[in-house]
Amino acid sequence: MNSDKYYIPYLIPAAILTLAFAIRLPVMMRFWRIDPNVRSVGGLLLLASAVFYCGRPKTLEAMNHGTGVPNIAAPVLYTLLTLFCASCLVMIIHWRGGDPRRVRRTSWTIGIVYSAVVAGLWTTFAFADAPVERLRDLDTYYANTPWMREHILLYLGAHTIACAITSVVTWSWLRQVSGWLRAGLVLLVIGFILNLCYDTVKLIAVFARWSGNDLDWLSTYVAPPIAAVCALFIAVGFILPHAGEALQRIGTDYYHFRCLVPFVKELEPLDTGSLRLPRRSPISRRLVQRRTQISDGLLRLQPYMEPGIRERALAEALDRREAPAQAAATADAVAVVAALRRMRAGAEAEDAAAAGQTQAPDLVAVSKALRRSPAVTSFRARSGPADHPESVGS
Repeated sequence: MNSDKYYIPYLIPAAILTLAFAIRLPVMMRFWRIDPNVRSVGGLLLLASAVFYCGRPKTLEAMNHGTGVPNIAAPVLYTLLTLFCASCLVMIIHWRGGDPRRVRRTSWTIGIVYSAVVAGLWTTFAFADAPVERLRDLDTYYANTPWMREHILLYLGAHTIACAITSVVTWSWLRQVSGWLRAGLVLLVIGFILNLCYDTVKLIAVFARWSGNDLDWLSTYVAPPIAAVCALFIAVGFILPHAGEALQRIGTDYYHFRCLVPFVKELEPLDTGSLRLPRRSPISRRLVQRRTQISDGLLRLQPYMEPGIRERALAEALDRREAPAQAAATADAVAVVAALRRMRAGAEAEDAAAAGQTQAPDLVAVSKALRRSPAVTSFRARSGPADHPESVGS
């Protein structure tokens, strides 16, 4: 009972749930007063982690010895679990949305019902005779004890109903969402289904006691690891949509940052004078700085742009059956190379308004075209005056 291996099913999920709560804490602090969804999810994660922290045998023992009441930790732990069940249902109600008055009324109903369950837990414990401290097998040890029997069934029934409703409603939403949110909901469904498995294992062990059999090992050794896995899926299910979107955004920003390297090198002769940010700067900030650097360069090139060159390049790209977006990027890349040539050749600058484009180019696509497009390569290699090309295609 004091071996460290008995604490693993409690400490690991408690730590994971606490991490999930900490990750969501900035959002909760910002929107706590105005968004009931934030409050319900925050309360759920906090209560779930508290269940595992309090469920440790050593914590149970400390509560029992601290109060001098054998097994007083049982109603404390089951109260936390019941409040977790209520928070699951409230979260589902707020997620589903609808008429605010109906949502408030349903939430209050859930609160009243589960408050009654909590009152029932303490009442049944007060009437029960449970003098022998049981830290890991209380459910089966007292399965046939008057009032403790009702005490155990009360918390298991409340937990089963809440997890069943949450699983069904969450499952029904899977077809309505996609991406990271769908992945998170899938993990939540798995977590709450495993919670039902936990309840089933517990109830089988209790029913076995009623029939005179001994399946205590199901409650003592099988249920805790199931609960730990449940917590893992639920915690990751709440973390994944936010963390996944953030990581995807960082990955996209880094990809675009790297893709813009050819464009930056192409505009190096302009010496836009942009300040270099430290490498430790967020990639989003460095990407904005790089886009700004390119935009400043294009602004300086604007008087040397010739619409005719871009139009011919666009027509030739479309003749080569390039997609419209790719053809536009190829034409913009050719126009940039031509403008740089005109500038270096000392050509006279034209009126910026007359030479300007009506639509901003896709900088990433143009940068890729500068490096890969055969049309741009052919234009670079073509000999002759830079400001009056005969052809821009291969």
